Amino acid sequence: MNVKKRNFLILSVILFVGLLLTYSNHFKNGFHFDDSHAIVNNVNIRNIQNIPKFFVDTKMVSSSKDHWGLRPIVTSSLAIDYWIAGGLNPFYFHLSTFIIFILLLFLLFRVFEKVISVSMHHKWKSYISLFAVGWYALHTVNAETLNYIISRSDVLSTFFIVFSFYLYVLQPKTRKNYLYILPAMIGVLAKETIIVLPMLLFMYIFFFEKEKTVVDFFRLKNFKTSLQIILRLLPLIIGIIVVQSYTLIKAGSIAGLSNNIWHYIQTQPFVWFHYFVSFFLPFNLSGDTDWTIITNFFDDRVIAGLLFLSSLIYIAVTCSKEKITKPISFGLIWFMFALLPTSLAPLSEVMNDHRMFFPFIGLTFSITYAIGLFIFKYDKELENNLIKMRGLQIGIFVILSAYSFGTYQRNKVWLNDETFWYDVTQKSPKNGRGLMNYGLTQMSKGNYQEASKYFHRALQIYPNYHTLHINLGILNAVTNKPLKSEEYFKSAIALKPNDDLPYYYFARELSKKGNSKKARTLSEKALQLNPYNIANRQLLITIYYGLKEWNLLNNLVDETLLIAPKDETAIMYKDLALGKKDKLTIKEEQAALNPTAAKYLDLSLLYYNRKMYVKCIEACKKALTINPNYKEAYNNICSAYSAMKQYEEAIAACEKSLTIDPKYTRAKNNLLFAQKQLKSIEK
Repeated sequence: MNVKKRNFLILSVILFVGLLLTYSNHFKNGFHFDDSHAIVNNVNIRNIQNIPKFFVDTKMVSSSKDHWGLRPIVTSSLAIDYWIAGGLNPFYFHLSTFIIFILLLFLLFRVFEKVISVSMHHKWKSYISLFAVGWYALHTVNAETLNYIISRSDVLSTFFIVFSFYLYVLQPKTRKNYLYILPAMIGVLAKETIIVLPMLLFMYIFFFEKEKTVVDFFRLKNFKTSLQIILRLLPLIIGIIVVQSYTLIKAGSIAGLSNNIWHYIQTQPFVWFHYFVSFFLPFNLSGDTDWTIITNFFDDRVIAGLLFLSSLIYIAVTCSKEKITKPISFGLIWFMFALLPTSLAPLSEVMNDHRMFFPFIGLTFSITYAIGLFIFKYDKELENNLIKMRGLQIGIFVILSAYSFGTYQRNKVWLNDETFWYDVTQKSPKNGRGLMNYGLTQMSKGNYQEASKYFHRALQIYPNYHTLHINLGILNAVTNKPLKSEEYFKSAIALKPNDDLPYYYFARELSKKGNSKKARTLSEKALQLNPYNIANRQLLITIYYGLKEWNLLNNLVDETLLIAPKDETAIMYKDLALGKKDKLTIKEEQAALNPTAAKYLDLSLLYYNRKMYVKCIEACKKALTINPNYKEAYNNICSAYSAMKQYEEAIAACEKSLTIDPKYTRAKNNLLFAQKQLKSIEK
C-alpha cells in the first residue's frame, strides 16, 4: 500500500470513529411525536408475519386514523426492529437507521468522486469527496433525522435514490438490464421523494455525458438531446409512476395537506433561504417549528426568499457553463430539486428540519467542491509549506469537530419527551402543539400547575385543537374538577367527532370514576372508529370485565389476540374471564395469599376507584405495616380522606408522605387541595 492510500485509509477510519463518537449518545434516546402512533401504539409491527399485509393494507401503518397510508418498507423495517429487539427497545430501532445511514455515506463518497472525476483531474479529488461525506455525516441538521425514528422514511428514501443513482452512474451494465430501477421502485414504498431521481439523472447525463449547460436546455436545437435522455430514463419514470400510483390509489389521498397552496408555495423560497443559512449556522433547530404560511406576497420574507432563489438559480446557471465548475451547479440543482416535493405539496407544516436531509447532499457537495477548487489553486504552495498545510488540515478538523459537537449536543435534546418538548418551547414559543406536549410531560410527573400553565398558553394559540381539549379534560379530572373535565371531553368530541381519541380518553376517565355504563358506550364508539388502536381494545376489555360481560369480553379478547397474539392485557383477561372472578376479588385473594406492600397498595387503588374509601385506608395501613416508609400508601390515605371530606386527617397523611420524600409531587398536590378545602370550610 502506497503512502497516499495509507493516509486516505487512516483519514477514513478517523472520520468513521468520529461519526461513532458523535452519535454515541443517541442510541438510547426514546420515541417521540409521531413515533407514538407509528411505533409505540402500532400493534401491527409487533408481529413480523404482518409484513406482507403492510404492502396492501393502509390501516397497518399507524394506530391513528389521520396517518393511515402506505409506506410498507418503513413499516416492515420497524416490524423487523421490534422482532430483533423483542419489544420496544429504542436502541435497535436507532441502530438499524444508523446502519442504513453508514451505507448511504459509502455510496455518496463514490458518487461524489465520480462527479468530480468527470469534471477535473486532481490528486486531491478523493480527499475533497471524503471531506464532503464527512461534513454531511457530522452535520448538526441531520441529527433530527437520525434521532427521530419514524423519520427513517427520509433515510430510506434517500438511500434508495442514491443507490439507484450510483448503479446508473458507476455500474453501466445496470442500464442495459435495468437493475438500477429496482432500488428506486423500492424507495417509492418508503417515501414519495423518489420522484426526484429521474430529474437528477437527467441533469447528470445532460451536464456530464452530453456536456451541456443549463442554458442549453432551453435552446431548441437541444430538444432532441433532451428527448433522447428522457426516453433513456423512461423505464425508470414508468416504474416509479406505477408504484407511486399504486400507493396513492390504496391510500385514497395524501395525508397532511391542509394549507392554502398559493400561500404555501410563496412561503417556500424563504424556507429555502432558512435551510441554506442553517447549513452554515445550525443554531436554532427545532423539532417542531412554529413557522406558518406567509399570506402577503409583498411581505419582506417573501421578497427575500425570491431574491435568494434568483441568486441560487443564477449561480447554478453560471457555474454550468464551465466543465470545471459544473459540479457546483449540479450540487445546487440537487439541493433545489430535492426540496420541490415538500415545497409544492401544501403540507400542514411549512418546514421541518428533517426535510433538509436529502437536499443537503447536493448543497454539501456543491459548497465542498467550491472550497476544493479554491484550495487547488494553491496546491503547490501548500505542498511546499508545511505550516500552511497543517493550517489547512487543522481548519478542516475544526470545521468537522464543530459540527460534530453540535450534533452531539443536539442528540441530548432527543433523550426523552421532556427534554425534546422543552427545547421546542424555547425554539418555537408560538407552537401550540409544542406547548401542549411539554405540558403533558409535566402532567405525567404530577406537576399539574405547570401543566395547566402550558396547556392554557397553547389554548390561546390553538383554541380549537381537539387533542388539547382532551388533555385539558384529563388534567381537570386528576385535579378533581369533574364538571370542567367533562366539558373539555365533550368539546373535543364536538371538534373532531370521527376521531377515536376523545371517546377513548373520556371513557377512560369515566371508568376510573366507576361510571362503567357510560364509559362502555364511549369505549365501544372509540373501538368502532379505530379498531387498530390497541388502547381502545385494552380499555374496553377492562370495562367488559368490570361489568361482568363475559361473552363480550371473551369475543373481544379472542379478536384482539388474533391481531396481537402477545398482548399482555388480552392474555391476562382471557384467564380472568375463564374464572369469571371480579378483579377486586382476585386482588384481595392474592394479597391474602402472599401479602406485600405493593399488593395492598394496588388493592387500595381499586377500593378508591370504587369509592370504598374506608377499605382503601385499611389496605394502605396494611401496606404500611409491611413497609412503614411507603410514601405512596400515605398519599393514598390522604386521597381517601379528602374524598370523604375529612381534610384534617388527609393533611396529616400527606405530611407523613412528604416527611419520607419532600419532593413527592403527588403528595404536594393532594396536600394543597386538602388545605384549600379545609380553609374554605373554616371560612
